[in-house]
Amino acid sequence: MLLGAPGSGKGTQAEMITRHFGIPVTSPGAILRREKDLGTPLGIETAEITQRGDLVPDKIIVELIEDWLRLHGSHGFVFDGFPRTLPQAESLLSILTRLRTALDLAIWLEVSEETVRARISGRLQCRSCGFTTSVTSAKFAERSVCPYCDGPLVRRNDDDVSVLQTRLREFATKTQPLADFYGKMSILRRIDGNRDRETVFAEISRLIEDKVPA
Repeated sequence: MLLGAPGSGKGTQAEMITRHFGIPVTSPGAILRREKDLGTPLGIETAEITQRGDLVPDKIIVELIEDWLRLHGSHGFVFDGFPRTLPQAESLLSILTRLRTALDLAIWLEVSEETVRARISGRLQCRSCGFTTSVTSAKFAERSVCPYCDGPLVRRNDDDVSVLQTRLREFATKTQPLADFYGKMSILRRIDGNRDRETVFAEISRLIEDKVPA
């Protein structure tokens, strides 16, 4: 799993992991944004919550993750930004016990607040597949279209600078305690996420390869 503050690079690294290793990745945020685009009651309800910078209730997130794991998690999985609270982490352990599987690695991407603000202010994301890039990328300066699925590259509603401080407070109070939780399980690895995506991915790749059976 990939953990860290908003803008720490979780989505970018998750995408690179699944393309390089073929490991399925899920993000509750991506699932809920899809629900919003479809106009479902769940999508509308949760969009209002995230636009305020608040976290979606644990019960909703855990149910989404359990459904996804039953469909896609039999041959390995990566979580992008899940869990975000201790109750979510405890529920996940119960789910994995029922499914007779376990967590091998929790990667914590450590970034400065300066990095977070810079990345959030310039982030673009594909509405269709979740590919993430920056408005400063030369590749997308003239044509904001995803290189993988031709979907539109747009700003996320919850990336509004006006709600970023709320998101950072939520992270500090509700997500930060997960570092101790997974540290006690001896599966937590911290990585400097302030560096460029390729350097960070190289370090993540080594950690994953160490866990893959020979």
